[in-house]
Amino acid sequence: MSTTVIILAAGKGTRMRSQLPKVLQPLAGKPLLNHVIETAKKLKAENIITIFGHGGDTVQKAFSHENIQWVEQAEQLGTGHAVKVTLPVLPKDGVSLILSGDVPCVQQSTLQRLLDVSTATGIGLVTLTLADSTGYGRIVRKDGKIQAIVEHKDASEEQRQIKEINTGIYCVSNSKLHEWLPKLSNDNAQGEYYLTDIVAMALADGMEIASIQPELAFEVEGINDRIQLAALEGEFQNHQAKLLMQQGVHIIDPHRFDLRGQLHAGQDVRIDINVIIEGECTFGDNVEIGAGCIIKNTTIAAGTKVQPYSVFDNAIVGENVQIGPFARLRPGAELANEVHIGNFVEVKNTTVGVGSKANHFTYLGDAEIGAGSNIGAGTITCNYDGANKHKTIIGDNAFVGTNNSLVAPITIGNGATTGAGSVITQDVADNSLAFERAKQISKENYQRPQKIAK
Repeated sequence: MSTTVIILAAGKGTRMRSQLPKVLQPLAGKPLLNHVIETAKKLKAENIITIFGHGGDTVQKAFSHENIQWVEQAEQLGTGHAVKVTLPVLPKDGVSLILSGDVPCVQQSTLQRLLDVSTATGIGLVTLTLADSTGYGRIVRKDGKIQAIVEHKDASEEQRQIKEINTGIYCVSNSKLHEWLPKLSNDNAQGEYYLTDIVAMALADGMEIASIQPELAFEVEGINDRIQLAALEGEFQNHQAKLLMQQGVHIIDPHRFDLRGQLHAGQDVRIDINVIIEGECTFGDNVEIGAGCIIKNTTIAAGTKVQPYSVFDNAIVGENVQIGPFARLRPGAELANEVHIGNFVEVKNTTVGVGSKANHFTYLGDAEIGAGSNIGAGTITCNYDGANKHKTIIGDNAFVGTNNSLVAPITIGNGATTGAGSVITQDVADNSLAFERAKQISKENYQRPQKIAK
């Protein structure tokens, strides 16, 4: 049976107090709608139909790379009306999962269970039992079977005591959606077309309403304002930390951990507080990440130690490397095994060979550094001439002196040495010494200028 996913994403999000459409607000580094689309793709849905309204051009542009069918809801007349506008493009066979673009955390496993239980009945929904159900549509049951969904404003006092609520997540036969949606009425307190009314239509057709509850309550939490967004961010991050800790990752404080992507971690990985991990990252066994680091789209091999407040972006790091604190690896940085990159060292589009060291205040850009070389403090590879980038090549076992400017294109040979304070503009041969500095001048009995009294 084919599966269509319908995503409601037309809301204005007025309470967000933002020019950005609500479904583009970020959760864990991705727009809310992005999370829903990714889950739909995991279900291998044949069609993903997204309903847009406010800020539709911006929303569509943000997901132009996705295979999505877009349908406009010009007027927001309720959830039933939102789904109704999809009828011209909705297949008549198969089933549809109806999701909300501002409910980002629902899991694939939950939706799969909903699909499974709805197959026999033709309609099913996700419910949730809350201690305080104020404001939500209530699930009315008789003998354990769903009889109705009543919105809070339309509910009697007795119905308002019900703790089981509707989450707004449905699975419905497409043929029935084509039959029921044109019949919806707006004769209610809100004057809107409620999708919940299809439950009464299903019962009138003699159908049973299947239901499941999510494994985790936050899966079905929706976002209406920034307070709710922040709260859900915390719940989601705590959940991600919990999953990693169950896999053996040592997270010092899960309440101060931020994963904005995917982390594949080996055994005995240790992550200190306030670390942000973005994109696709892989940490080998016994990797340690110090406090306040930001790691993006980076692979770090086993045994590497990263000191606090280092920033990595699209880097590859070998085994048993020592990095930081306050180091920066930019795109194209590739560090071999046992490399040392120290405090305030920046590496960009550069390979560093086995056992080489740059321990202090250094910029290495567009360079190739061999094995066993030492780069002195304050060294700069001068790779940019104002128009083009040029390459610096440093051989094996070279010693680059303190405060060197290496003006590319240039090659420092194997075993070569450069003197402190030099501006090196010509190639340095293997096993030779090169230095460049002005002659020192000394003046005896020099009198410093004195401050003039006013």
